[in-house]
Amino acid sequence: MMAYFREKTCINHTRKNKGDNHQENDGTTGTGSGSDRSGVDIVMVLDVSDSMEGEKLKKMKIAMLFMIKKLSPIDRLLIVTFNGGSHRLCPLRPITENSQGEIENLVNALVANGGTNISTGLQTGLKVLNERRLTSGRAVGIMLMSDGQQNVGGDAAQVLVGNVPVYTFGFGADHDPRVLNAIANHSMGGTFSDVRNQNNLSIAFSQCLAGLLTVVVRDLKLTVTKVESTILKLSAENYPLSYDDAASSVTVSLGDLYNKEVRKVIVDLLLPPASSPAGSNVLNITYTYRSADVEVDEPRNLTKSKASFCTLFETSHNRPFARGDDPKELRLFATPRMDAYLEQAKSFDEDPRKPLPSVDEDEKQELAAEPLPPMVGGLSYYIQKAIWVYKEGTAQRFVGEDYQRELFGRGKPWEK
Repeated sequence: MMAYFREKTCINHTRKNKGDNHQENDGTTGTGSGSDRSGVDIVMVLDVSDSMEGEKLKKMKIAMLFMIKKLSPIDRLLIVTFNGGSHRLCPLRPITENSQGEIENLVNALVANGGTNISTGLQTGLKVLNERRLTSGRAVGIMLMSDGQQNVGGDAAQVLVGNVPVYTFGFGADHDPRVLNAIANHSMGGTFSDVRNQNNLSIAFSQCLAGLLTVVVRDLKLTVTKVESTILKLSAENYPLSYDDAASSVTVSLGDLYNKEVRKVIVDLLLPPASSPAGSNVLNITYTYRSADVEVDEPRNLTKSKASFCTLFETSHNRPFARGDDPKELRLFATPRMDAYLEQAKSFDEDPRKPLPSVDEDEKQELAAEPLPPMVGGLSYYIQKAIWVYKEGTAQRFVGEDYQRELFGRGKPWEK
């Protein structure tokens, strides 16, 4: 008898609390933040073609002002605009009190005209990121927004993106979802958001920003190696897979992981023949990543043992696409920061004159709501392991009873 088994692997990570660790001013990143973050480099690529005229341009400006006000001096921002060509509105620069006002003035002065050349806008944004000198420990992302069909230049869907996450936003009813979805799918961990309702652009931007500001793991790679099983299939949505036939393993590259975000990977296995209920070491699971704080590779080893011979049905974590007019439908998942920014963005869109809490204040509020993450983080593995062992033992017992009845027609061993 061959048994089919579906194993779901979940990965989550919580930011460590390091107290007041101030970033020193090195002339590039700025100063003034009490955060333990290493900062984020964000490149905004914005469509300013003639179809953006009027209410669309107004809504884009409000969404951009929200973005600018939520960044701190350890974060850097560059704005690229495109129509028939592309233009760097400002260099990649830290968001200090002075630069914030200057960039806001540049955004407010934008006008819409010309065609739509998405390709040149994307290529200019990628060029900026590739030319950075300071990259160590920093999260990074390109946020590209367009409201129309590309009608100038090459096909942006064919641009080689590399390992940079590109988050694309289709604004209004006339954008090109094929191109924007392809750009996101070709990037490492990028998403495509279908923002048909013009009133939701600030919310869509805020959810992406909330993730980028809370990156805790970078370049996450998960490797699954068979032990007493055969790997039939590994499902990880559009994340890249690499196979090592000699080691009988599959590696999935998951990119960056946000604070309290969970990723799911499903592995379909074929287990060896069994004539009676038994446990089996079916998989070795290892993962490596770079911390958001330190440039290191840190392998972890997990072994699934004594797995029940049964089938589990789960849905995989679907990251690359979001759509809908309801603001919450724009989110593929939610973290505490995303919840907070959704409400802040809604309020800001109604009245951009309202003051916003700083990113440091956001972090303090999260810590106040959950004051024990550093301690709980260290204990969570052991707690989860104990729960897993209990559940697996219970499942093993009952599956074993059903299996025994099927084979031998016997009742429960203790009823003999």
